[in-house]
Amino acid sequence: MELLFMWGLLVFIVIQRLMELKIAKKNELWMKERGGVERGRGHYKWFVIVHGLFFISIVIEFSYRGFPTEQFTFVLFTLFVFTQLIRIWCIRSLGKFWNTKIIISPGFSLVRKGPYKYVKHPNYIIVGIELFIIPLLFGAYVTSVVFPILHVLLLFVRIPVENRALVEAYHVEK
Repeated sequence: MELLFMWGLLVFIVIQRLMELKIAKKNELWMKERGGVERGRGHYKWFVIVHGLFFISIVIEFSYRGFPTEQFTFVLFTLFVFTQLIRIWCIRSLGKFWNTKIIISPGFSLVRKGPYKYVKHPNYIIVGIELFIIPLLFGAYVTSVVFPILHVLLLFVRIPVENRALVEAYHVEK
């Protein structure tokens, strides 16, 4: 039963991410129709590669190790659910401006509500936490170390590009 639940959970997460990509594409088109400009296109492919490899790595590690029942804890699952709630809060707060790409729409005001009222890049924080917690749910310990590190390395490129774009478009502080 636990094994079936875990595979179901992984399928749920993959479907959730695919639905988010569909939303992001719809939002991208909406923003570009209104003058939105994409920045940082060159590094975006690395996010796609890393996130794709993340799920492959979980499956390989989970299949190799098997399901360690003592590792599936209520605490980890609760943290996972909590991160999903914050993830949804981030997406809903940005509304049509939420995207997986850096798209600046100077004709609109910068969104400063929801978690964006408190933290500059809350979605990146949540993704980093997810990249740690999700593999732990599956006993994929190597994945839980490697992919948060890769995420942080990518953010060293992405956040400066995004911050420069925000400064140029909205004259906000870095």
